[in-house]
Amino acid sequence: MDASVRVLQDPHVLRLNWTGRWAPGGHTPDGDVCRGHVYRREKTRHNSPTGGAVQMKRRIAVIGAGASGLAAVKCCLDEGLEPMCFEQSDGLGGLWRFKEDPEDGRSSIYRSVIINSSKEMMCFSDFPIPDDFANFMHNSKILDYFHLYARHFDLLRYIRFKTTVRRVKMRPDFARSGQWEVVTATSGGLEESAIFDGVMVCTGHHTYPHLPLQDFPGESERPAGSSWPREVGSHKVNLNPCLSGIETFQGEYFHSREYKGPEKFLGKRVVVIGIGNSGGDLAVELSRIADQVFLSTRRGCWVLNRILDDGLPYDMLLLTRFASLLKKILPLTFLNWMEEQKLNKRFDHKLYGLQAKHRYLIAAHAS
Repeated sequence: MDASVRVLQDPHVLRLNWTGRWAPGGHTPDGDVCRGHVYRREKTRHNSPTGGAVQMKRRIAVIGAGASGLAAVKCCLDEGLEPMCFEQSDGLGGLWRFKEDPEDGRSSIYRSVIINSSKEMMCFSDFPIPDDFANFMHNSKILDYFHLYARHFDLLRYIRFKTTVRRVKMRPDFARSGQWEVVTATSGGLEESAIFDGVMVCTGHHTYPHLPLQDFPGESERPAGSSWPREVGSHKVNLNPCLSGIETFQGEYFHSREYKGPEKFLGKRVVVIGIGNSGGDLAVELSRIADQVFLSTRRGCWVLNRILDDGLPYDMLLLTRFASLLKKILPLTFLNWMEEQKLNKRFDHKLYGLQAKHRYLIAAHAS
């Protein structure tokens, strides 16, 4: 019981041992009752050669130095743990660190990206965003904020840049120690192995593009002797027996991950497939420079403005305790009808060919 995490939740009291199993418990490791708090054993006791007890901080590996990785490092320090963050690129920021050329294994954004969360709702609770930053920030300002955060809490000393995590595996004595072996490699190819008491994976989930090229409609049969799966462009796909439409397309195609700006589309005809956040952004931006832009959507969408009543950010009005209470006590059908009426007051979605096949509060988020 020397190393444990205990969480008390009314009406149940739970304890999480480092072996990964939950068990009932009513007191902290030191015997004090805890109410509504998470208690962590911060140090492990070992006997010194002189017979005394030496206390060692628990070491935590953090993979990725984006928004989640920075917060993880800071929280580890708050809890008396010893974090070590591994970042494969040469700078912090993760998704919000713009690069002209996409990098393998890292998220990529376009030059004009503006975040869809207001600064009041997205900032770290212990480090407000500066007053002179816009409510909805450009990606460069978000990166500036992360740098301010890292410098303020002195986090850079715990980050190893240009270091890729190769493997994470349990140690042979994991059932007893709960420890992990983490193998890393520097940009020069030097591999190192280290032992950690915990691992926090903060790598994000917008790293790899999804291009369903095999689903593009086609008409003619595939020529005899053609092989599939095969390479199409820079992507390997399982092609249908019929000739895929993408194989007969004479123009250029790519995922929004590879898009950086509209310059090369001057005077061209462009189809944007998908009306999520990226699709909506790109369609608007390209419409200012392309000859014509078509926006393709399978089932429509609900378009939500960043600014709502009285000029307030949408998330400050919708993500409140009162709004949460309404969702609990009012019928979902009524809530959908009410919100859809508000959205259609901005513009009639049916009139613009965007009438969604799904309800506002069901199945998909707004764009």
